[in-house]
Amino acid sequence: MLTHIRTENDLDAALAALTQAEPRFGGLIAHAGRPSLRRRPDGFAGLAATVVSQQLSTASAGAIWGRLAAAFDPFVPAAILRARPARLARLGLSSPKIRALKEIARAVTRGDLALASLADFEADAAHAALTAVHGIGPWTADIYLLSCLGHADAWPAGDLALQEAARVAFALPARPSAKEMAPLAEPWRPFRAVAARVLWTYYRAVKGRDGAPVVAKILPTATAKPQRPMPKRGANGR
Repeated sequence: MLTHIRTENDLDAALAALTQAEPRFGGLIAHAGRPSLRRRPDGFAGLAATVVSQQLSTASAGAIWGRLAAAFDPFVPAAILRARPARLARLGLSSPKIRALKEIARAVTRGDLALASLADFEADAAHAALTAVHGIGPWTADIYLLSCLGHADAWPAGDLALQEAARVAFALPARPSAKEMAPLAEPWRPFRAVAARVLWTYYRAVKGRDGAPVVAKILPTATAKPQRPMPKRGANGR
């Protein structure tokens, strides 16, 4: 079974399986186009960039991450542990994010968070390992699993753009909460991350702005293979 989306071929195979299980996604793809892979580097820097991007605009997150990456090259746990909070604050980090990055750096250094092995975990187990670290919330964990590790079944239920995309795409009476997003996506296992990519792409098409996570904008792309357009499916979608 396909458990990770690492290549364009993986994405094509997962999209085919998803649209067969839920034909409405075929209609969304026909309307908005095939979603992009948008894989990003993993490891400490990838997780830190995800933390930085939370609740910030693309421009703000990109500017802060640019300053951090320039100040700490290479961006490794030891450098963040040595850095004074005042210096990190001058680079644009809020106090909660400074605490979060230091806690994550400590967990990685102690071996409590083995980032290198998370790709081998099932998505739910990897999510639990991440959120066990103070400062890593559900959204950060899910976005890291989806964008950086390529887990096929990660589901960022707390993402507001994803919630709004689901409301519009499926004509829901109100934007679903994070709690309501879980049962909504249950039939889409084991490709909930692929469903998220389709919904973000649809959101961008109907709203005219990017709904995908900001982290996708502030780290270099992990893979640079050209994308192939996905054949449009029949009229059995929404």
